Amino acid sequence: MSETPLDLTLDGPSLTARLIDFPSVSGDEKPLADAIEQALRGLPHLTVDRHGNNIVARTRLGRGERVIMAGHIDTVPIADNVPSRLDADGVLWGCGASDMKSGVAVQLRIAATVPEPNRDLTFVFYDNEEVAGHLNGLGHVAEAHPDWLEGDFAILLEPSDGEVEGGCQGTLRVHLRTAGERAHSARGWMGSNAIHAAAPILERLARYEPRRPVIDGLEYHEGLNAVGIEGGVATNVIPDVCTVVVNYRYAPDIGEDEAIAHVREVFADCGVAEFIVDDHSGAALPGLSHPAAAAFMAAVGGTAKPKFGWTDVSRFGALGVPAVNYGPGDPMFAHKRDEHVAVERIDHCENRLRDWLTK
Repeated sequence: MSETPLDLTLDGPSLTARLIDFPSVSGDEKPLADAIEQALRGLPHLTVDRHGNNIVARTRLGRGERVIMAGHIDTVPIADNVPSRLDADGVLWGCGASDMKSGVAVQLRIAATVPEPNRDLTFVFYDNEEVAGHLNGLGHVAEAHPDWLEGDFAILLEPSDGEVEGGCQGTLRVHLRTAGERAHSARGWMGSNAIHAAAPILERLARYEPRRPVIDGLEYHEGLNAVGIEGGVATNVIPDVCTVVVNYRYAPDIGEDEAIAHVREVFADCGVAEFIVDDHSGAALPGLSHPAAAAFMAAVGGTAKPKFGWTDVSRFGALGVPAVNYGPGDPMFAHKRDEHVAVERIDHCENRLRDWLTK
């Protein structure tokens, strides 16, 4: 086997920088997946399996509890923010620094340096998290090899700024289409403008007041927003179709069917000709009262917060595995051109996890 390009003896910040410098935009994760697989196969205390560009490594020590640590290896498109850059203030800059190559580096460090943990460990590195749900690598593993994901508790190393974040929001994307009739723009009265017909949809969105429910002591903040609009045939044609793309981020006290019903109700009298569900991933309750989650919370300390956004905590919940988000990245900088992570946060998360798994 050739020399691996990932050196797991590097410290967490240095390994994060190496991962940032290893581009892996969604759909192009294979080289990084190859490197991770090769690095992990060099660790004799782990059994390593692969499905597509998804790597699963497990200890088999016969412990009474199995903990899953999971993270996606893809990033959003690079925005002139690779290669990485470490400044004098201990801040590491680059695409994926926050979401979530710093979390992946922590996973790799624990995998390499904790050969005899007090709980059996499963490490999952998966692709295509930043794109449509049907492409998600963790979902593919769950479907093809559900036994690889059996466990008592899961930690998603998603950016949470070194604090435990409970549950996650659901995300629903729908296409709202309005209909009109084509005509020459010089004789617009002969047709019906579908773009103009979208005005009630946009007005309703502008006036929408999102819920802020409190669940298990955590306050979630919902959102219903237009994230795209498309219409028009030519500059001299009255358009007969317009589509407004709407994203609903909803709290985990409602299910997927309720979320769809709510969005339908919001736009029921807005002249929508077609209502098309484009992508949908359900929410996950915080679950912080589960014994494993409570023990983890007590070990790492801090104050639990709600997760604003969707993560694969939801997918683990569907598998019956309670899960939380806990990673070094700051979620406020995820996907941004100036994405960065504090070196101190990387060391903080790694040390807290190491203490929990060895004491």
